[in-house]
Formats: sequence, structure tokens, C-alpha cells
Amino acid sequence: MTENSQAQPVANPELPTQYAPAEVEGKLYERWVERGYFEADEKSGKPPYTIVIPPPNVTGSLHLGHAFEHTIIDALTRRKRMQGYETLWQPGMDHAGIATQNVVERELAKEGKSRHDLGREAFVERVWQWKEESGGQISGQMRRLGDGVAWSRERFTMDEGLSAAVQTIFKRLFDDGLIYRAERIINWCPRCLTAISDIEVEYQDDDGELVSIKYGDGDETLVVATTRAETMLGDTAVAVHPDDERYAHLVGRRIKLPLTDRTIPVVADTHVDPEFGTGAVKVTPAHDPNDFEIGRRHDLPNVTVMDERAVITTPGPFQGLDRYEARSAIVAALRAEGRIVAEKRPYVHSVGHCSRCKTTVEPRLSLQWWVKVETLAKAAGDAVRDGRVTIHPKEMESRYFAWIDNLNDWNISRQLWWGHRIPVWHGPNGETVCVGPNEEPPTGEGWHQDTDVLDTWFSSGLWPFSTLGWPEQTPSLEKFYPNSVLVTGYDILFFWVARMMMFGLYAMDGTPPFHTIALHGMVRDQFGKKMSKSFGNAVNPLDWMDKYGSDAVRFTLARGANPGVDVPIGEDWVQGSRNFANKIWNATRFAMMNGATVEGPLPDASRMSATDRWILSRLNETVAQVDALYEDYQFAKLSDALFHFAWDEVFDWYVELSKTTFFAGGEQADVSGRVLGEVLDVTLRLLHPIVPFVTETLWTTLTGKESVVVADWPADSGFRDQAAEREIEHLQQVVTEVRRFRADQGLQSGQKVPGRLDLSATPLAAHEAAIRQVLRLQAAGEDFHATATLPVAGARVELDLSGTIDVPAERKRLTKDRDAAEKEKQQALAKLGNEAFLAKAPDNVVDKIRGRLSKAEADIERITAQLAALPES
Repeated sequence: MTENSQAQPVANPELPTQYAPAEVEGKLYERWVERGYFEADEKSGKPPYTIVIPPPNVTGSLHLGHAFEHTIIDALTRRKRMQGYETLWQPGMDHAGIATQNVVERELAKEGKSRHDLGREAFVERVWQWKEESGGQISGQMRRLGDGVAWSRERFTMDEGLSAAVQTIFKRLFDDGLIYRAERIINWCPRCLTAISDIEVEYQDDDGELVSIKYGDGDETLVVATTRAETMLGDTAVAVHPDDERYAHLVGRRIKLPLTDRTIPVVADTHVDPEFGTGAVKVTPAHDPNDFEIGRRHDLPNVTVMDERAVITTPGPFQGLDRYEARSAIVAALRAEGRIVAEKRPYVHSVGHCSRCKTTVEPRLSLQWWVKVETLAKAAGDAVRDGRVTIHPKEMESRYFAWIDNLNDWNISRQLWWGHRIPVWHGPNGETVCVGPNEEPPTGEGWHQDTDVLDTWFSSGLWPFSTLGWPEQTPSLEKFYPNSVLVTGYDILFFWVARMMMFGLYAMDGTPPFHTIALHGMVRDQFGKKMSKSFGNAVNPLDWMDKYGSDAVRFTLARGANPGVDVPIGEDWVQGSRNFANKIWNATRFAMMNGATVEGPLPDASRMSATDRWILSRLNETVAQVDALYEDYQFAKLSDALFHFAWDEVFDWYVELSKTTFFAGGEQADVSGRVLGEVLDVTLRLLHPIVPFVTETLWTTLTGKESVVVADWPADSGFRDQAAEREIEHLQQVVTEVRRFRADQGLQSGQKVPGRLDLSATPLAAHEAAIRQVLRLQAAGEDFHATATLPVAGARVELDLSGTIDVPAERKRLTKDRDAAEKEKQQALAKLGNEAFLAKAPDNVVDKIRGRLSKAEADIERITAQLAALPES
């Protein structure tokens, strides 16, 4: 730009006038993938940075929770890639045993078939067929969001390599005596027809009934209360506390079990609380975990009264009834015999439900495979306690320890056909052989493989190292294990994180699977309510992406991401983020049309204006702030810092203050153009990990370089200019006060008015043209008449408002507002002067009235000043 040139707005052929996300996002993403930006090279000399995707179910689709989590992970990995790390974001999917089997079984039901009609082998083949044809739609949705995953490394928990890893660790655990088979009480889903783990049970308060039943007769009578009368058919004792004198004479004796021809003993056990209810409890070892332990202590028989579908199997009048039908029938029969002492309906109590199908879980005695977790859990706890693994935020540590320090043995077998089959063969004479991945199973008459499959969390617990080729010692495993950080929701701290910790430490010689566990909260609606289809508030993020663009969805989610805290989100917030993307686009486009450039080195600070030095100082402070917040996983705060720096300081202040310079042209315009180019370059790079699409388009156009994905992450140059910052803060104070006065007078933001500026008592003389530009002040002509004088921050601003406002109407409006404020003030003073009121009123009520008084007084002062500033009518 020459000294005499003018920076006239001209169309930029490379940058459309409006940003249209739908036209650029898909093309940009495919370009990134084709160029291999997201792939990871284990042979590079760069330091590694590894994150695994929490593998979504193969049956799943992208929901807001996924979008939230993926936005955080993508931002972390994009930044680290820009910082020069060999970055691996490992993708893949989980086979989701129960969920996937349910999907295919529903398809078969439409054909009038069940899996048993096909047989195990054909059914599993049918599931694989479904997986290839319909599973994994989430992969395409991840591309829509902009996930920078290494697609060439995508894994599936039942692919060949991961299956070998599962078989290997099962064999090692089995040989070390850490896997065993035993009959225990488990959580059974009568709908899914399989055992489920404790953490797959969701508890909710249900309406039920509490009935008190008289057992025995005459002097041998005890009253027990139960919410599950149908299980009494399997009672094998009544228990009382050893010190309960009320029942001391009955301990060791047998009493009649109603509705049966059996008698059962009365046993003394410290588990019984003598203060609760009657102090006597029925003992059903085959249908209650606590009763099972009582039964073991007293050598009681286990009587199973229900089958796998929760249908009564005991011979007699109740055989063939499901559990709820049997409950009603048994209570009716007991009532007919006069054995119901009391009934309470409804009786609200906590009931366990299958997390997948919501069926009420049935405690059931079953022969299952278990992992002995004592030593594994201790190692997982020690790794956090000794600092090898950090949990973030730190307050989540207590939840982790509360779980890991009290972990029961893990039931790992499921009665399904889809999944990793237990690698154990049973012989004709009770032999048991565990087979490793390179071993041949025993053959011959009577030998058969165990029919159960492994819990899905067993295979996903290996995810951080099985995806890297373990048990083979691959270059990828050497380079990328342990993972740098695990980003996941606190809701699967127990499902998944604990499993990975136990298995990683066990399989990898004491090396934990990750250095940091960064826990986030759940996405909720704008009112803080859990999102659910049944509530009618569930959101498909693809709908918002279609409407507002992926960047808008990502930025909204990131701005709500406080560590470990739930995230409320509403559509209007996404609209706001869309507006931010448009602001970035429009302001960058304007800047480029008016001289912003990245060519050549930055001019020396001595050639820069105070405005230039201020924005560069603020830029470097923002870089330092954002870096610190990234390291602390404070996405909400860093997103907010970027938002306000970009929108407020760069676009609303620096660009506006520099317009007069650009329009004037000359050397200073060249200097400011280079400064603006630098600020835009760095700002777009800072924003890129969170809003990758709009920043890619703008940055490549601004710089002419290949891609911001592989650009260098900005570094704090150390440049600070406190004097310039104070000077511009002074300017902002003047402008803000005058803008406030203009708004109070009802002037439109773009409306020009004549004005005089006296800046002689301030260091702002050099900024007069810029101040006039942003305040829309015209030069004062010969007919100028100062109708308002504003002394602000040492400056004196005179305005001629004649002809711009209806003075009588404005005076009338302001007088009315002041009268209302005066009335509010007097009412507040009256209450605060009433001793009787003050003696009785709660502190929060008194504080509220004091606040009203303070506001009324401030309003009166403000309005009085506005009235004084009005011209004479």
C-alpha cells in the first residue's frame, strides 16, 4: 500500500460474502482424510500423544453425548498435532453383546423366527451380516462432526486381532487363578435372558407392596415382611439376631412354611437388624444375595423357584405363573388362610432394572465365570494414589476409590450367542481346559466348549493396548502405549475406566493404560433435565449440524465443558455459536479486503500505534491463557476466553479502531495491516481445534498455506505492552460511557451526531479520529450547539442532539422513570426503617430489599444526569 493509496473495500473472489457450512464442511473433511493428516506414524521421531475413542456401540448413532465427548477429544488431538506431537486418536467400535443380539433378534421376530430356529452358528453369521450392512452408521456421523481419527487403524472388539487379545488375557488370568467358575447370586434379566453386572443395573423408585406374613403356628409364630411374596416358595429359613431375646426360644426349631408342606429352621445371624420391622426376615438363598450369604453360613439348601424367564417352576397351584401373577396369587392365598398380618400399598422402594431393556432384574442363583479382583483392584487404586495416574478433576478421585476399594468379584459370563465365547472346554468327566489363541482345543467324545460369552466390558477393558496390536509387541504398542489421556464421562468410571485400569496394569507389567483420566459430565437440556426420547427433549445433533453447521454445535458444547460437571444445552445457544462463526467469517473477510496481510515479518514495535501494540499484547496474553486452560482441561473457560478475545477485542475494538488508519492509507496502514494479519493468523489457529471448518477456510485463504490442521500451534512471543493496554483501556472507558449515554438517549448505534472532543487532559489525542469513528461523531460545524456535555475519564465530550431526539417526549419518559424509581426507593426505606419488620423478616428478604434500595438510588442518579444532559426544549 503506498502513501497515497486508499484501502477501498473490494470483493475477494476467494471468500464468498456469506459463510455456508453445508457447502464446505464435507469437502474439507474428505480433503483432510485424503491427505493423511489424522494418521499416526509409529516410526516418526516426534513425541507421542495418544487418545482412544470410547468405543461406541455398533448399534449406535451419534447423540449429543457423543458429539460433546468427541469435540473435547478432537480439540485436544488437533492442538497436540499442531504442537508437533505424533498424534493418534484411535477409532473403533464395540460389538455391544446384549444390544446387538437384541437388534437382530427383533429382526428375526418380524420374520416369525427366533435365534433358536437358526441355531448358534447361523445366528452369529446373521449378526455379522447385520453388522456389515447396518452397523456402524456412527462412523459417517463422526465425519460430519469433524473427528480427526486415524481411520486406517479403525478396530472392532470382535475383529481377529482383538479376539486374540481377549483369548490371551483370559488364558493368563485363568492360569494365574484369577478367573474361576462358581455358583453365586447374580443379576438376571428375564428379557435379555442373561446375567448382567452390578453396574449394568439401574435403580429407580417403583410402586410396590409390602406384606407382613405370619409363619408358623401357636408359640412357633414369626411375622416377616416382604415386597416379593412370590419368593417365599423358595424360603429355607427364617433368621433373627442372636441377641434378640424375643425369638431366643425359637432359634434351632423348625416352623411351618405357609402354602407348602415344608418346615424350615429358625437361625440366628448377625446380618439381621433387630430394630427393623419385626426383627425377623425370611431367607431365600437362591433369590437374594444377602440371603445367599446367610445360607452359606448356616448350610441352608438353595431352592430355585423361577426359571430364566421369571416363571414359577415349583410344582403346585402357582406353577407356570410369571413372577407378578404369582405374587398376587400367593398373597391372595395367604390372605385366605389368615396369614396376612398387614399390607401396605403403594410401597415405594428402590428396584433394579436392566440398563438396556429396563426389565426388572431378578436376583438368581447361577453358575457363572468370575474374575477375582482383589489384587487387580488394589493395583488400580495404588496407581492413582502414587501419582502414576491423575484423575481430573481431582474431586472425582473419591468416587473412584469408593468403587475400586470395595469391588466385588466380577461376573464376566453372559448367556448370549453374540460375543467372545469363553475359551474353556469341558470334558466328559468334569475336566476343564482353558485354550489360548495358538492352542488346539481338546477333541473327542464328550468334549464341548463353554456356551457362555464374555461381558462386553471384558474386551473393551483391553482397548488401550489391544488396539495397538497386543499381545504382539508391535511398533505401535511401543510408540503409543500408555495413552496420554482418557477422556470419558464420569458415568462409566466404573463400567469402563476401572476395567481398563485393572487389565492394563496386569497385562502391561504394571504400566497403567493412561497418564490422565479426564472426566466430563452429561449433556442435559437447557433446563438441566436429562435428555431422553421418553421426555421428548432428546436432540439429534445432526439436525443442528444441518441447520447451523458443525462448528456451531462444537463450539456450543465446548463452552459448556467444565470438568466433571453436567452440560446444559439449548438450540438458542447453538444459534449464538452460529452467529460467532459468521462474525469470524465477516470480520476476517472485511479485514482481508482492507489490507490485512501475513506477508513479511512483523514491523518493529516502534513503528506501531498504541492500538497495534495493545492488540499484540492482548494476543500473547490470550495464547498463554488458552495454553494453561488446555493443560487443565478447562474447555468452557478457554472457549470463553477465545470468544471474547476474537469478538470483543479483535473484531469489535481493534478492527473498528483501525478503520480510519486503513481508509487513510500510507505507511501506518501497512503496519496495521500486517499487525491485523498476524492477529487473525494466530486467532484462527487458536480457534481451529474447536471450530475446525470455518477456521480452515479462512486461514488458508488468509495465508495461502496448505492447511491449518498441520500449521504450528501459536506460541506466546513474550511481547507485552502494559502502557499500551492502559492507554486503550482508557479509550474504551471513554467510548463505553458515551455509547451508554447515546443508548440512554434513544440514539441508534449507527446514527451520526455532531460532536466536539477535548482529549487534552488524556493520553488519547492521537486516537481522536478513531474515537470519532467508533462513536459516529461528525465534525462540529458553525451551527454546532452543545446540548449535552459529558465529562468522562478525563475527556470532555460535547454533543449536539438538537433534531436527533424528541426532547419533550424524552424528558417526559425519563421523568416518569425517575418518579417510579423514587417510589421504589421510598417503599424500600419504609420497610428498612420498620423495626418490627426487621425483627421478623428473614435475612435474605432484608438483603433483597436493600438491593432494591441500592438499585433505585442508582437509577435516580443516572436518570437525573440524563435529564440534565437534555437540551432545552
